Amino acid sequence: MKRKDERDIMFARINYNPGTPQYDDYYSRHPEKKETDDELRSRFELFSPQTPTFNEILSPAADANFDLLADIRHLCEGEAAPDKTMIDLHEASQVIKSLALKYGALDAGTTFLDDEMFYSCRGRLPESYGDKVDTSLRNAIVFTVKMDEVPINTAPAISVSVETSRAYIEAAVIGLQISYLIRRLGYEARCHMDANYLLPLVPAAIKAGLGERGRHSLLISRENGSFARIGAVSTDMPLEFDTAEPLGIERFCKICRRCIKTCPARTISDSQKPEDWHIDQELCYSRWRHFGTDCGICISTCPIGQDLPAGEIAGMSNKDIYNFIEEYNEKYGTRKRTTS
Repeated sequence: MKRKDERDIMFARINYNPGTPQYDDYYSRHPEKKETDDELRSRFELFSPQTPTFNEILSPAADANFDLLADIRHLCEGEAAPDKTMIDLHEASQVIKSLALKYGALDAGTTFLDDEMFYSCRGRLPESYGDKVDTSLRNAIVFTVKMDEVPINTAPAISVSVETSRAYIEAAVIGLQISYLIRRLGYEARCHMDANYLLPLVPAAIKAGLGERGRHSLLISRENGSFARIGAVSTDMPLEFDTAEPLGIERFCKICRRCIKTCPARTISDSQKPEDWHIDQELCYSRWRHFGTDCGICISTCPIGQDLPAGEIAGMSNKDIYNFIEEYNEKYGTRKRTTS
C-alpha cells in the first residue's frame, strides 16, 4: 500500500499561500489542483464575520481553541529519561490504557503501526513541510474522546466547531499526559494531535479495535458511534497489542445510507463496495468555507451513537436494521436536530 503524503490533504493545501515556498513547490508538482485551491482560499475564512453561521462569541471560541492547540503542539515530542524502567508487557499495557480512561478518554486500545500507516512526507506546518516522516516509533496507544451529540446535532451551526475543537483539545491533553509518562519511564513517545500528526488516525484506531470505518469515511467508534474524536501516542515502549472484534458497521452502512442523502456537498459515495467509500475532500471543504464551520451534518445524521449503540449492530439481522432505519426516519426525518 502506498503511503499518503500529508501535503495532499486539504487541511495542508489550504494553508499554502501565494508567494510562499510551500505554495511554489506544491503547485509546481500539482498544477491540476491550483485553480480549485486558489478559489477555496479566496473565500471567507472559517469562523469569520462574513459567514452565515458567525456568532460574536462562539465563533471566536472555536478560533481560540485552535489557537490553544497551536500553542501546545511543540510539546508532542521530548527527551526520554536516560534509564529505562523494566516493565511487564501485559501490566504496562493495561495500566496505560486505564490511565487514558482516567484522564478522560472514552476508550483505548493498543496496536502495531505498519510502515504504510504513516504519512510519507509532512505538510501541515511550514517548518516541517516536505520532511520525511520518521516511522521508528511503531507501537501505539490509540484512544477516543466523546463528542456531545447535542451541539453536533445543531449542524452546521457554529456550535459544531466549538465542540469538535474542544474534543481535539481533550485528545491532545490526554495524549500529552500519556507521552510524558512514557518518556519518564525511559522510552521514546510522540503525541499525535491536531495539525501535528505523523499518520492518519482512523486506520490506527480501527487496528487497535476501537471501531470501524463508516460510509462517511470517519471512525464509527464502538463506544460512541460517530460522535468521537481520536488521539494517539506512538512509542518504542513494548506493548501487548489488542485485536479488533467485528462490529458489523459496513453491513449497517450499506443499508442505512442516511449520510448520502443529507450531505450538502453530495460527496459521500453511494457504492455498495466499502473499498469505494471515500470523501471528495475539495467538495467537502468547500461547504465548510461556505458555512463557516466544519459542517458536521454527516455525523449528525448517523444514528450510531445516538439511538443505536455500536455494540448492538453485530447481533442485528438485515431485517432488524431495515426496521430500525424506518422507525428512525419516522421519528426524526432526515436527521436528528438540536436547536442552536
